Amino acid sequence: MLIAQLTDIHIGFERGNPDERNLRQFATVLERFAEGRLQPDLLLLTGDLTEHGDAASNQTVAGMVAKCPFPVLPIPGNHDDRQAVSAAFPHVPMADGFMQYGLDRRGLRVIMLDTLEAERHGGAFCEARAKWLRAELAAHADKPVLIAMHHPPVATGIAWMDPDPGEPWIARFGEAISGHGNIKAIACGHVHRSIATTFAGVPLIVCPSTAPTVALDFKQIDPMRADGRAMIVEKPPGYVLHRWDGRALVSHFAIATDDDVLARYDPRMQLLVSQNLAERS
Repeated sequence: MLIAQLTDIHIGFERGNPDERNLRQFATVLERFAEGRLQPDLLLLTGDLTEHGDAASNQTVAGMVAKCPFPVLPIPGNHDDRQAVSAAFPHVPMADGFMQYGLDRRGLRVIMLDTLEAERHGGAFCEARAKWLRAELAAHADKPVLIAMHHPPVATGIAWMDPDPGEPWIARFGEAISGHGNIKAIACGHVHRSIATTFAGVPLIVCPSTAPTVALDFKQIDPMRADGRAMIVEKPPGYVLHRWDGRALVSHFAIATDDDVLARYDPRMQLLVSQNLAERS
C-alpha cells in the first residue's frame, strides 16, 4: 500500500489571485499522483491547508482533492481554522470538538491527530485529545499504527520554528504513546523541510511542504535584531510516499519535478537487474 503525504499547502497566501504559486504547486503534485505510476492508495493532508483559514480557501482545497481517485484525510495546522476545515470536509469525523480520527487500510491503522490551538504557532495536545488517543491505541493494540499530526513534538534545530522540548503538550503526547510498540511511525509537517528523527523511540518524519521551503540555518536567532538571513527559499513542491508492505513502513521523500534520465531499462540495465534479483534467491 502506498500512502502519500502532503503538508503546508497554504492556499490563499495571495488573496484574490486565482493563479497563485501555492495553488499551482499543490496542483502539480496532485497531477503527479494522478499519472498512475505513483498513484497512492491514500492521501494524508497534514495541516496548514490554507494561509488564513478562510472558508473559500478551504473549499478550494476540498474541490481540488475531490477529483482524486483515492481517499483523502485532512487535519488542521496552525494556519487553519478547525471549523472551516470541517465544513469543507464534512465527512471527516470529529472527536470532542477536535478533528482526530482513525481508519484501517490493509492491516494498518492510520490515526490522524489534531494539534491546533487557535492563535498559537506551536502545537497543542490537551488532556481531552490525549484521552482519545489512549483509547484509540488501546482499542487497536493488535494492529500496526501510523500516527499523522501537524506539529512535530521535537526540536529540529531551526530555532524560530521549534517548540521548547519541555512543553507540556509534548510530554502529554509522549505519555499517551508510551508502551505501544505497534506504532510504526509518526508523520508530521509544519517545518517545511524533509527531516527524519525519532520521538519516544518511534521513527518520526517531517514531510517537506508544497509551499516554499524554510531555509536550513542552525545559527541562533535574536528576536531583537533582524540580521538579514534567508528565512524562506524557493524549492520545488515536496511530498512523502510511505510504503506499507504489511510488515514495515518505508518513507520516500520526493519533489515534484521531471528528472533528467541518465539510464533506462535497456539490455545493459536488464543485466544489472537480473544479477541483483538473483542475489535475493
